[in-house]
Formats: sequence, structure tokens, C-alpha cells
Amino acid sequence: MTRVELRENLLVALDTLRSHKVRSGLTVLGIVIGVTSVISVAAIIEGLNRHVTRRVEGIGSRTLFVSRLPAGRFGRLPEEIRRRKYIEYDYADALRESCPAVAFITSFANRPSFGGSLSAREANDIRFASERVDNIILRGVEQDYTRAIPLFSVSQGRFLTRYDVDHSRAVVVIGDAIAGALFPHLDPLGQTVRLNGKLYEVIGVFDKDPGLFGGPGVDQFAVIPLSNFRKHYPEVREVFIAFSVDQTVSLDLARDQVTDVLRRLRRVPHNVENDFEIISPDFLTNLWNQLTGALVLLTAIISSVGLLVGGIGVMNIMLISVTERTAEIGVRKAIGARRSDIRAQFLMEAITLTFVGGALGILAGAAVAALVSALIPSIPATLSILWIVLGVAISVSVGLFFGYYPANRAANLDPIACLRYE
Repeated sequence: MTRVELRENLLVALDTLRSHKVRSGLTVLGIVIGVTSVISVAAIIEGLNRHVTRRVEGIGSRTLFVSRLPAGRFGRLPEEIRRRKYIEYDYADALRESCPAVAFITSFANRPSFGGSLSAREANDIRFASERVDNIILRGVEQDYTRAIPLFSVSQGRFLTRYDVDHSRAVVVIGDAIAGALFPHLDPLGQTVRLNGKLYEVIGVFDKDPGLFGGPGVDQFAVIPLSNFRKHYPEVREVFIAFSVDQTVSLDLARDQVTDVLRRLRRVPHNVENDFEIISPDFLTNLWNQLTGALVLLTAIISSVGLLVGGIGVMNIMLISVTERTAEIGVRKAIGARRSDIRAQFLMEAITLTFVGGALGILAGAAVAALVSALIPSIPATLSILWIVLGVAISVSVGLFFGYYPANRAANLDPIACLRYE
């Protein structure tokens, strides 16, 4: 097909659409719905994927965690897992001495919102003068904690030092949201707050971090020296260990060294599985991929139904068009039009229909993604060129697939019968 023929077929197709506006609009509605669902969900998922990736990088791509319980498990854990021995505070010292592949190791522990003893049933709170913030996350850490988890970067003041940890100093670093609530008009550094009723000096404020998808983030944390934490909250037995590996060292080597030391410390027999977990930050990505996999499948089903309905509509409207223009087909064939010319003309009309539907679907999907981002900032929808191209390709493919039969039928009509048709 030459450029002139292509232009002529395109103009004929557009003229046909203009002459049957309502019919054409109803025909492409299914295409619009299908492409809109694909584009909007793809934009949301792509934006969330980038958000999760940045979050994992903030945790530390070469930082691994030792935990008694597995991460990312839903529902009640099996009895043998729940009965595992707790991680001990002194494990970190043994790992430092016996794991040369590890760059540094640090321990930390959390005080949950509700403790296990009568003296620790109230939620964590922090107060200054008449201001109070409830349900904060209290964490005891060592001086290397921010090296292990860069997400906890300090924007004002300083982080804990070895001196603070060794001397169990009553100092605290608080999240940005806590600082804003307690000190709306004051410099928080150097102020004395009551953390669960005990006096602490504020020495630093973390960078703003509202959390992942509206969940708890650094903004809700108050961090104190681990030694001070152990003194005031001896009932907290769940301890975590973070260790980091240099770029020059294999992650598997470091993991194996840590595993061997922990198995010896915990006296795990050689023929028994580990009674602890070594968790990589990738578990967040893997968990997210599992969650989005179902969403992608559901979207594919919904969009497929819309595209199928739209494709059937295109086929139906093209068959009607062939019937209505039988005499025109006969005249074109009588003056020398080939079968390929007739087929190309009707295929072009079908592709034009679906292309218009695809373009409207892309615009609607982009509008939905922008609206979601505006209304829910924690869902950063991002529309990429790739999905725009795929949206166009999908719509054109539907036109080709469902438009071929009517176009081929028109091409195979007998010109004599067409001229006699009324």
C-alpha cells in the first residue's frame, strides 16, 4: 500500500466515523474501558514499584537482619516457630569476633505498643509541657544503627554515640512528626521530654519519613541507647540483629558465616533446620510482588473482558458497514480495485475505530492515575512511555484481529452480485 492509498483509506475511515458518531462511539466504549483499566492500574503499580524500591534502598541493600521469627508471614505461625528461643543481646559480640566477612553488626529492640507485664500495658507516649504524642514506636539501638539502616538519617542535631550507649545515657532521637507535635514553635534540640514518664534529652531529629503507604515510618520513632532501653524495659525479649556486608564481599559468604556462628550459639544440631531467620530487605520487594501479582491478574481479566466486548463491537459494526456499502464495493471493484485494496480499506476503518478508543483510554487512564496521586499522595502513580506504547499497540491489535474477518469478507464479494445489491 502506497502512502497515497494509506492516506486515502484513512480519510475514508475518518469520514465513516463522522457519519456514524453515536454508533462509532458505542463501538469503541469497550476499547476505552479496557485500555483505561490497563493504563491506570499499570501507572499505579509502576509508581508503587519505584516507591518500594526506594524504600528497600533506604533500608540498606546490603544489610541483612537476624530475627527469631520470619518476616512477611500472615496468619498464625506454627507451634515450632513460636516456641523458638529468643535472640540474645550478646550474640552481636560473638558475631563481631567470628565473622570477618561482615563489615559491622548492631543490635536493636522495640517496645511494642502494649507490653507483656502489668507495668507496661499502656501505649508508648512522649510529652513536653502540655503537648503529648501517643502510640509512638520506641526502639533501643546502638551507635551503628544508622549505618545499617540509612533510612534513619538525622536532619537536626546528632545520632547516638558509643559514649551514649556505654554510659546508658538518657538521650533520645525523635521522628520529624513527633518533633513537630511537641515543639511547634521551639528548637527541639536540648529540650527535656518525658518518654513513658522518664526524662530524656532530645539530641537529634530524624529526616521526614511518613512511612510506606501510610504505615508507620521514621516519623513515629523515638530512638534511645540500647543499654538504657535494656535497663528500663527488661521485659522486652524480642531482639534483632542487623549486619552489613561490603561491596567487595559476597552476601552468601557473610550469610553463611553468621549462620554457622548462630547455630553454634543456639546449639542447633547439624541435622536440624535453623531456629532463626536471616532476612534480606528484598523480602519487602518479594512480598510486594506477591501482592501486586493478584492485582495485575485481576486487571488483565477486567481489561480483557472490556477489549473482547469492544472487539466484538468492532467486528459487528464492520459487518454492518460491509453490508451497507456492498454497492460501493461493487463499483470500486468494477473500476479496478483489487481485493487487497478493499481489505486494506476496511481494516483501516477497524484500526481507526480501535485506535481512537485506545487514545481515549490512555487519556482516561492518565487522568485516573493523576487523580489517585492527588487524592492519595502515598500512592505515587507514574505513567511511563512504555505503557502508552503498549496501550496503542493493544488497541491497534484488537482492530486488526476483529477487523480482519469483515475486511476479508468485503474483499471476497463478487462484484456482479455487489452491483445488483439493493
